[in-house]
Amino acid sequence: MGVQIANITFDCDDVLKVASFWSLVLGRSIDKGATDIFATIGVGDAARAEPAWFFNKVPEPKQAKNRVHLDLTGADSSTVERLVDLGAVVVGEHSVDSHRWLVMRDPEGNEFCLAGKAWTGSA
Repeated sequence: MGVQIANITFDCDDVLKVASFWSLVLGRSIDKGATDIFATIGVGDAARAEPAWFFNKVPEPKQAKNRVHLDLTGADSSTVERLVDLGAVVVGEHSVDSHRWLVMRDPEGNEFCLAGKAWTGSA
């Protein structure tokens, strides 16, 4: 049996700011009991196939580009505008064949990619 992703965890300076951003992006509520040092989205939500999201306060700031990032789909111009309004920043646009995506950063600078459809490896 293979392993499964249980949680996606963000180290944060401002836990509630980052958790609120991702809550609005995902359309999922922050779980009860969130504090300024730890918050979650989707813990105990057995009806969802998606992993839970954890947000941990850490003392050190983000200093370099992420070595792992999220690839999100479902993008159109209104999605990009909505994410920018929520505090995201567009930092690049890329394409391979007919597949296009944006590189964005959340309010604390964590990079993620946003595309209209999932990458299948073919044009």
